[in-house]
Amino acid sequence: MDGEPIYITESIISTWAVMGILIILAVVVRLKLKSFKDTPSGLQNVIETAVESIDGLVKSVMGGKLEFLSGYFFCIFAFILCSNYIGLTGIFRPPTTDLATTIPLALSTFILIHVMGIAMQKGKYFKDFLYPNPVFLPVNIVGDLSKPLSLSFRLFGNILGGLIILELMYSLLPFVMRFVLPDIAHIYFDLFAGALQAFVFTMLSLTFIQQKALSG
Repeated sequence: MDGEPIYITESIISTWAVMGILIILAVVVRLKLKSFKDTPSGLQNVIETAVESIDGLVKSVMGGKLEFLSGYFFCIFAFILCSNYIGLTGIFRPPTTDLATTIPLALSTFILIHVMGIAMQKGKYFKDFLYPNPVFLPVNIVGDLSKPLSLSFRLFGNILGGLIILELMYSLLPFVMRFVLPDIAHIYFDLFAGALQAFVFTMLSLTFIQQKALSG
């Protein structure tokens, strides 16, 4: 009996490309660690700035108790940023324009929210679902379930919306105008919005975990 067909979508190929870029970057940084100096410069300066920025963000939002999650959020931020920027190559479609990418990212944060909540709050974690009155239990559950939907659709919608607008500009503008206006739009939708949405996803994830794990 023939097995089910496996479809290799454009988003899967783009995701593989992003993973390849990040793996190569990680290997290069690992090999360069031995030559890192006390006074950073070049690649070392970029890497240290990025790591310290994420560490500072995690610590400022969640304090020292959950600072060990910095590595996870660095990976999430790097993956989303690279996914948003890979569209600039003109070869790959950003994986974040596909719900098959953004939903798993949001679900990973959703699982971490409740794992950290149970680990840090113990019995109080379950009592919070009854706050301020047990009749609010369904509302609190729905509110929690809405978080991964909010995270995934916000990232998906913003990146896909920018891609659609750019494609419309290329298809509708006269040929002579395609060398000016789309470039300006690329600066906003690809560079600015790409970095902004990676930051927003990371920041909201941090906030949700902080509220569930450290509130009260």
